[in-house]
Amino acid sequence: MEYIAKAAAAIGVGLIILAVAYGMGKTGKAAMEAIARQPQSSDKITGAMIVVLGLIEGAALFGIIVCLLIVVRS
Repeated sequence: MEYIAKAAAAIGVGLIILAVAYGMGKTGKAAMEAIARQPQSSDKITGAMIVVLGLIEGAALFGIIVCLLIVVRS
């Protein structure tokens, strides 16, 4: 049973990393398209993008910590 929990945690971390990479890519793409459309508001767009990327990364760290707790508790 211990090995199943460790395998599930490893798969969970992999899925988290894939989801974070996808989310950050989509955010960056949308920000670059918005800056291309309206270059004068690039400061506001960049600031909003950094906040969103920080929230995505925070959620990823939370998920990784949960997976680590699964490994430690099993």
